[in-house]
Amino acid sequence: MSRLFIVSNRLPLTVEQKDGTHLYRQSSGGLISAIKAFLGKDKENVFSETVWVGVPGCSEHVWNAAVQSNNHEDFTYLPIFLNWKKYELYYNGFSNSVLWPLFHYFPSFAEYNTQYYQAYIESNSVFAESMAEQLNPDDNVWIHDYHLLPLAGMLRKKFPTLTIGFFLHIPFPSFEIFRMIPKEWQRGLLEGMLGADLIGFHTLEYTGHFLACIETILLLEHDGQYISWDNRQVKADAFPISIDFSLFNEAYDTPEVVSARLRYEKIKGDKKLIFSVDRLDYTKGISNRLKGYEQFLLDNPEYAEKVTFALNIVPSRDSIVKYAERKKIIDEYIGSFNSRLGSIGWQPVLYQYKHLSFHELIALYTACDLALITPLRDGMNLVAKEFVASRSDKRGVLVLSEMAGAAKELSEGLLINPNDTNEIAAMIKYGLEMDITEQEERMQAMQGRICRYDVLAWASDFFEQLKNVKSVQLEFEVKFIDTATKVNLLRDYSRAERRLFLLDYDGSLMPFSKFPNLAVPTPDLLSVLRKMAEDPCNEIYIISGRDSNILEKWFDLLPIGLVAEHGAKIRPVNGNWRTEVVSDTRRWISDIEQIMEAYVTKCPQSFIERKDFSLAWHYRNADLLQGSVRAKELYHELQAATADLPLHVLNGHKVIEVRNAAINKGVAAGKLIKRRNPDFIFAIGDDETDEDMFKKLARLSHSYSIKIGNDASFAKYNLHSPHEVQNLLRMISEAQKIEIQ
Repeated sequence: MSRLFIVSNRLPLTVEQKDGTHLYRQSSGGLISAIKAFLGKDKENVFSETVWVGVPGCSEHVWNAAVQSNNHEDFTYLPIFLNWKKYELYYNGFSNSVLWPLFHYFPSFAEYNTQYYQAYIESNSVFAESMAEQLNPDDNVWIHDYHLLPLAGMLRKKFPTLTIGFFLHIPFPSFEIFRMIPKEWQRGLLEGMLGADLIGFHTLEYTGHFLACIETILLLEHDGQYISWDNRQVKADAFPISIDFSLFNEAYDTPEVVSARLRYEKIKGDKKLIFSVDRLDYTKGISNRLKGYEQFLLDNPEYAEKVTFALNIVPSRDSIVKYAERKKIIDEYIGSFNSRLGSIGWQPVLYQYKHLSFHELIALYTACDLALITPLRDGMNLVAKEFVASRSDKRGVLVLSEMAGAAKELSEGLLINPNDTNEIAAMIKYGLEMDITEQEERMQAMQGRICRYDVLAWASDFFEQLKNVKSVQLEFEVKFIDTATKVNLLRDYSRAERRLFLLDYDGSLMPFSKFPNLAVPTPDLLSVLRKMAEDPCNEIYIISGRDSNILEKWFDLLPIGLVAEHGAKIRPVNGNWRTEVVSDTRRWISDIEQIMEAYVTKCPQSFIERKDFSLAWHYRNADLLQGSVRAKELYHELQAATADLPLHVLNGHKVIEVRNAAINKGVAAGKLIKRRNPDFIFAIGDDETDEDMFKKLARLSHSYSIKIGNDASFAKYNLHSPHEVQNLLRMISEAQKIEIQ
């Protein structure tokens, strides 16, 4: 049974000294709860061992002493020891002074220091080297967060078959923000993430940003959420992290919480209580929150001495200058706020800078009338979910920033723009005056959603998707033809009596040319095809996206069949062309052509290829970046334009093509197979248009399907180039002269 390695920047424990002995205690964070719940859910699904990898936060000497004094219960720990100076550059430097501000849309706070990036890469390398000493090829690795973006790629190079998941706990920014990172760093981060089999984000919006970046920066195409990279299919998807709903919901009636809540309700008296808790961070919008509350009091003077705002800030990253500056600003603002609007008997803001215990936190969640959560940008924001889950009384109002990932799920909360002071003020008033029935309806809807997709469901969903991705990878496996396969192929060919060859042209039989009309078949290729066609057991078809006129011009003298425009027209051997398209092309072709012509203007060196039943926009000769960007724009515009039409928009190799949805090479191949009933099938192709054909042949044991190039495919085998294809066809044409053992 394989093992599970959980990797995070810090180990989930605290090492401390007591009575001359070093001890460690396990933390109780959401990720630990998720892993424990997932591992305990199904005994048959438990890994043989769970190893947690991270920096221990103490010296190696102290760690060794602590390990000897403790019993391992839930996890085995693999500590990563980093030089203190390097750790500072990696953690406070690149992680929290470059990635954190940039990914949270504070680009002016980012410090592009080369030393930071070097320390970041070197620290990730230490993680990889330390893990490599422990890993087996069949183990599972789950990497967490922005500190470790390159790690999956590093591990993949060492262990190609490793199962790797990565989850980002903060937002992933738009391309316009991500591109501010120096280009070498951009590629390093993205390629590192693509080392994983499954890349998880909180929301589909963040997933879309990531896919846009890999398209534009790495010039990679993707099929929905699947990306072809390094001979693998990598999936990017959304997994909104959640909480242990039962833990928070059932804590309402515990003695510690009841006692603390009574204490807070006594302080509250007959006033309304607003509550906020956040780490000290410029992304949390604390200043805007205070300004919105102040605006509420100014707009509604009748609430003076009738409302209190309890604000708790949890210490965080005090050593980073931006954080220290933020605390100073908040401290001074609250002091001024209370002196300006408060009185001897009333402070508008009750402020403390400290960690809260679990029961104190739940007591404040359940004592308040309104939770005010206004981050300027937040990956998820579990505070909002904790507040909702804790209200087993179905009371209380959530005011939540629409910039938080949680807003996508907690849409029944009062959503606000955290930069709009007037809207914050208005929603505070609306929330404080909301009747009990509306509170209950909103709270019940949100609780139902969190309860269904709790932290266990989140972890289970991730691992289920990871398992599915590995299954897809097996279907898309790249397997280059070796000598043994060639021997089997020639043996099966020699024994067969009814053979069918389905041969794509561009990129398969012949390399691509700058312009389509220049890719004329060579005399050598024509000679090989003629020789194969002379065997009465062989039936050969060129199955192409080309139009019928050019195929007829090039191959009319050969006794072979032709399939044009991906199957729209078929000409049997020594027969006439017949049309397979039912719908009238004239109904749509002029509108599509008009859209494509606009992109010929926008993208120099691109051009339109007009066929009888389809249109193709080629950008092979265009500037790489400009062509990629325009192709993406055109693809999405054409999808919208053809949404209500029986058409398919194909994103191929440097070409966007619009054709009839009922026509593809798989359908054409099916018709030819049914008519021929072959006992040997040989098919080749090089791009997305050929995958329908490969899928058709995938379960036929007497077929040999070959993808040209290094990309993963539904084809059973790969060859590097058209040159190798011609050599293999030549070998096949001479097979009758070879004695098969």
